[in-house]
Amino acid sequence: MTLGWFFLFLLVTLLVTPMIGTTSISLGKAFSNEIPFNENVDANILFIVRLPRILLAAVVGSALAASGSVFQAILRNDLAAPITLGVSGGAALGAVIAIRLELDTWFWGLAPISICAFIGSLSALALVFSLVRVRYRELPTSYLLLAGVTVNFFFASLVMLVNYLSNITQSFQIVRWLMGGLDITDYQIIISILPMVLIGIAILLYFARDFNLVSFGSEPAMSRGVDVMKVQVTGLVSASLITGATVAVSGPIGFVGLIVPHIVRLMIGPDHRLLIPCCLFFGASFMIICDTLARTLLAPTEIPVGVITAILGGPFFLWLLQRQR
Repeated sequence: MTLGWFFLFLLVTLLVTPMIGTTSISLGKAFSNEIPFNENVDANILFIVRLPRILLAAVVGSALAASGSVFQAILRNDLAAPITLGVSGGAALGAVIAIRLELDTWFWGLAPISICAFIGSLSALALVFSLVRVRYRELPTSYLLLAGVTVNFFFASLVMLVNYLSNITQSFQIVRWLMGGLDITDYQIIISILPMVLIGIAILLYFARDFNLVSFGSEPAMSRGVDVMKVQVTGLVSASLITGATVAVSGPIGFVGLIVPHIVRLMIGPDHRLLIPCCLFFGASFMIICDTLARTLLAPTEIPVGVITAILGGPFFLWLLQRQR
């Protein structure tokens, strides 16, 4: 029943937000067969401008929220998020290098910035795992956190160096990408990242019960027959790949993966068999609402969606904590 309410909220969000914008549209005209599509302004605004952006926001929000819930369970740290293992830092470094070199080779509908960002995220993940030694059939979470934070800071310093060496135009592009945004999108971009996101989410849902046990500690999980090492590696790699795929097209939006899992956990409890799917629905709804506000509050000027997520999510999360206390 709880999952149904989260799904209903997402459904209402998907139905309402396409109608919100600086230009009013009519659904009747948008779906009319009497006007050719090329001449139908309402249809072009709905299907070419707003709908792909809303769908991408849903994919990005759900992926980041689900990944954040898994990171917090495996690392047993309330501050863990998709940026914890340096994935976002690696993606940022790859993106700014592509901007600095002015690469223009597209592949499967993806811009060179997105391709380099994804490669950077994979490189960061590989570097973090290479720094951590396996002990007692498990990954030491403290070392993972330290390695991830260190790699993230290292990549952040390289990003600043590349930005310093760039010209004014390149520097503006770098800063704008680092703020995160969904303003440049089409259906091809969504299709290109959707398979990886769906596969990763399916893996996370499959291991949801094991995440419950691992979140209480390695020894209790091992006593119940859980292969802690396998669960840790599978969960972290899957969540990181999902994060890398979404960050590559949206830029780093770090707030969603940190706060949304906490908000949902305060509402329904810590059982990941229910928590992960609820995070998928609520993360998608939250990101769609934030992006709708980003493109309408100061129209025609657009606010970076990462700013909106922080402004909306922070006070709401603090209110939930106070109410829970």
